Amino acid sequence: MLRIVILMIAVGSGGLAGWLALSMQAPEVAMPAAVTLPPTIPMEDVLVASIDLPQGYTINDGNLRWQSWPQNSVPPGSIDRKTKPEALTEFKGAVVRNYLGAGEPIREEKLVRGSSGLLAALLPAGKRAVAIRVSAESTAGGFILPNDRVDVLQTLTRQAGNQSENLSRTLLTNIRVLAVDQKADETKSDAAVVGKTVTLELSPAQAETVASGQATGALSLALRSAIDIGEASAAKHEGSAIVRILRAGRSELVRTQ
Repeated sequence: MLRIVILMIAVGSGGLAGWLALSMQAPEVAMPAAVTLPPTIPMEDVLVASIDLPQGYTINDGNLRWQSWPQNSVPPGSIDRKTKPEALTEFKGAVVRNYLGAGEPIREEKLVRGSSGLLAALLPAGKRAVAIRVSAESTAGGFILPNDRVDVLQTLTRQAGNQSENLSRTLLTNIRVLAVDQKADETKSDAAVVGKTVTLELSPAQAETVASGQATGALSLALRSAIDIGEASAAKHEGSAIVRILRAGRSELVRTQ
């Protein structure tokens, strides 16, 4: 009987020892999942404006800088360091052709190098700049500004018996305004600009038409809506009509043609 009791005590002690040994083992630590790094985006150095550069501004040191840009989103025509590594010094002294905002990528066609004046630089190939005499009344109250589109009208005064007759016709349609007096900046303002001359962008044939029209009559400009500026510039001839205009308390007959 004593042997059985001793055997049971021994078995119980062994089981207790095993349980204690198992409970004291360190818990297994779960291994973290492998981290997937995002793919590297290829970058490219692109020439950009360091500050806002208005039209007609001359590029100096610090006005341009290199900026890293994702290769797949570089704007077409931008200047990169691979093709023009000396661009920072190469474009020093160039004139800004169109307004450039700070951080905007530079395209060569927006800068003018050489001795040409700003107005000559603004002209596309094959175009001519022609100035006409104007007043507030002939320029939509002075609200015609550079880069607006206008129609060019000519008015002739003829005597019809005892009454004067004004003949008006549209010479050209959808013509771009290059400058008002000496101002060629495209920045708009709420204030009217009453100039003495307006410079128009014309083809050689259109330049002859305007020169002839200015020599034989008074020219005026009709401001066009920004919505229809996509129409082609052309000479326009319409059928004649007579309308009565009241001006400063006087009645005038005007014939359009």
